[in-house]
This record gives sequence, structure tokens and C-alpha cells, in this order.
Amino acid sequence: MTLQRFARNALRSTPWKNGGGTTQEIATWPPEAELDAFDWRVSVGTVAASGPFSVFPGMDRTIVLLDGEGMRLRSVDGSVVRRLDEPHEPFAFSGDVDVECTLIGGASSDFNVMTRRSAWVVDVRVFEEGLTLGAAEYGVLMSLDGHWQVGEQKLNQGEGIWWADVRTEWRLAPLSRSAKLVAVRWKPSAQ
Repeated sequence: MTLQRFARNALRSTPWKNGGGTTQEIATWPPEAELDAFDWRVSVGTVAASGPFSVFPGMDRTIVLLDGEGMRLRSVDGSVVRRLDEPHEPFAFSGDVDVECTLIGGASSDFNVMTRRSAWVVDVRVFEEGLTLGAAEYGVLMSLDGHWQVGEQKLNQGEGIWWADVRTEWRLAPLSRSAKLVAVRWKPSAQ
């Protein structure tokens, strides 16, 4: 059973191999799994230069623009064509395809979710109003804007909680105007 708090400003930043940005890992399952062996991974990425996204065969990807002017995404095969310039709107696509990223302006940051589709189904949503979030055994919550009451804990902007191996239901309540929170939940895929 794992239940951990995190703060975006305290996450370690790792540069990309291609020099186009950095990644701040929030959580990987199983813990300490290498890039070719994880079931799911959540991170914050800073895209500092236009260029190709890494290909992750067998993965479903979801990204949410956090800040910056955003980017245009286009796959070589044409299956992905998206202008990602509206903050806090999840966009899902296959990690199997070659995707080229073109920055619209300067650097942008995004919330990234990668899920091994043979093992897991992911649900990524952004909430602005209070609700009870149905129980899930694995998940991540992060305040994108404003302050939130999450169960017994208060989350400020950029703070969050992730959990694994513990079925948890959360009561979510915004504590400030224009508050937004991203919720990620996984369930095993039907095999």
C-alpha cells in the first residue's frame, strides 16, 4: 500500500536525452521500473525546443498543457494532428506513433500520463467543481490551479497525492475560485 504527497516545485528535474526539455517524475508503477518496464508513469514535462516525441510502443499517452503558449502535435502517419494551446484539457494519443512537436511560442510545460495498454485502462479528467471521486486502487490527483480539499488534506497549486495498492475514494472540494484539479485513475484492462 502506497499513499504519497508531492509538490511540483520539489520534484527532481531530469534532462531529456535529445536536449529538448526536462522531466519531473511524479510516480512510476511498479516503483523504480525502467522506461521499458513500467505499467504506468506520471510526470511533468517542460518542452523547451521543437522536435520529435519519444516513441513508446504499447503505451497510451495523455498530456495536459499546464503553462506556456503550447504546441502543435502531428504524427508522421497523420493519425495525430492537434494544436495543444488550451491549458488543462487532456489529450490522449497512442505512444506507438512518431509524433513531431512544434512549439507555438516559448517553452511550455505539460502533465504527462503513460499507460501500458495491455495491462491498464486509464481515465484522465480535469475537475472544477466538488464531487466524490469513485474508488480506484491506483491514481494521482494534482491541483492545477487554486486550492483544493482532498479528503482530509489540503492541496495548493502544484501539489498532489498519488496512491497504489489501496482502493480509495476521494471527496474533492475547490477552496478557491477558478480552481482546477487533474484526476488520473487506472484499472486493470480486460484480458
